[in-house]
Amino acid sequence: MAIEWRDRITRDPKVRSGQLTIRGMRVTVKDVLELLAGGMTLEEILHDFPYIEEADILAVLAFAAENLSDSSAA
Repeated sequence: MAIEWRDRITRDPKVRSGQLTIRGMRVTVKDVLELLAGGMTLEEILHDFPYIEEADILAVLAFAAENLSDSSAA
Protein backbone atom coordinates (compact mmCIF):
# COMPACT_ATOMS: atom_id res chain seq x y z
CA MET A 1 0.00 0.00 0.00
CA ALA A 2 1.39 3.39 -0.98
CA ILE A 3 1.74 6.12 1.62
CA GLU A 4 -0.50 9.10 0.87
CA TRP A 5 1.96 11.95 1.28
CA ARG A 6 -0.49 14.67 0.20
CA ASP A 7 -2.05 14.70 3.66
CA ARG A 8 1.30 15.49 5.31
CA ILE A 9 3.42 17.43 2.82
CA THR A 10 2.27 21.02 2.49
CA ARG A 11 3.36 24.29 0.90
CA ASP A 12 2.51 27.67 2.39
CA PRO A 13 4.18 30.84 1.13
CA LYS A 14 4.22 32.13 4.73
CA VAL A 15 6.18 29.13 6.05
CA ARG A 16 9.86 28.64 5.11
CA SER A 17 9.45 30.81 2.00
CA GLY A 18 6.98 28.37 0.45
CA GLN A 19 9.20 25.30 0.65
CA LEU A 20 7.54 21.92 1.03
CA THR A 21 7.09 21.28 4.75
CA ILE A 22 5.71 18.63 7.03
CA ARG A 23 2.15 19.54 8.03
CA GLY A 24 2.86 23.27 7.79
CA MET A 25 5.62 23.14 10.40
CA ARG A 26 9.04 24.67 9.86
CA VAL A 27 10.61 21.29 9.07
CA THR A 28 11.02 20.90 5.33
CA VAL A 29 11.00 17.82 3.15
CA LYS A 30 14.59 18.69 2.23
CA ASP A 31 15.57 18.86 5.93
CA VAL A 32 14.30 15.33 6.54
CA LEU A 33 15.91 13.94 3.39
CA GLU A 34 19.23 15.53 4.35
CA LEU A 35 19.04 14.06 7.85
CA LEU A 36 18.39 10.60 6.43
CA ALA A 37 21.13 11.00 3.81
CA GLY A 38 23.49 12.09 6.58
CA GLY A 39 22.94 8.79 8.35
CA MET A 40 20.31 9.58 10.96
CA THR A 41 17.88 6.78 11.62
CA LEU A 42 14.15 7.20 11.73
CA GLU A 43 14.31 6.72 15.50
CA GLU A 44 16.98 9.42 15.90
CA ILE A 45 14.94 11.92 13.89
CA LEU A 46 11.82 11.16 15.93
CA HIS A 47 13.83 11.62 19.14
CA ASP A 48 15.38 14.94 18.03
CA PHE A 49 12.11 16.26 16.59
CA PRO A 50 9.35 14.95 18.89
CA TYR A 51 6.64 16.86 17.01
CA ILE A 52 7.34 14.82 13.86
CA GLU A 53 5.55 11.51 13.50
CA GLU A 54 6.82 8.35 11.84
CA ALA A 55 4.12 8.76 9.19
CA ASP A 56 5.59 12.20 8.36
CA ILE A 57 8.98 10.68 7.56
CA LEU A 58 7.37 7.93 5.50
CA ALA A 59 5.39 10.61 3.65
CA VAL A 60 8.64 12.44 2.84
CA LEU A 61 10.10 9.24 1.41
CA ALA A 62 6.92 8.51 -0.56
CA PHE A 63 6.94 12.05 -1.94
CA ALA A 64 10.58 11.74 -2.99
CA ALA A 65 10.00 8.35 -4.60
CA GLU A 66 6.95 9.55 -6.51
CA ASN A 67 8.66 12.71 -7.72
CA LEU A 68 11.97 11.17 -8.68
CA SER A 69 12.33 11.08 -12.43
CA ASP A 70 14.68 8.82 -14.36
CA SER A 71 16.04 11.85 -16.21
CA SER A 72 17.35 13.35 -12.96
CA ALA A 73 19.17 10.22 -11.86
CA ALA A 74 22.94 10.51 -11.73
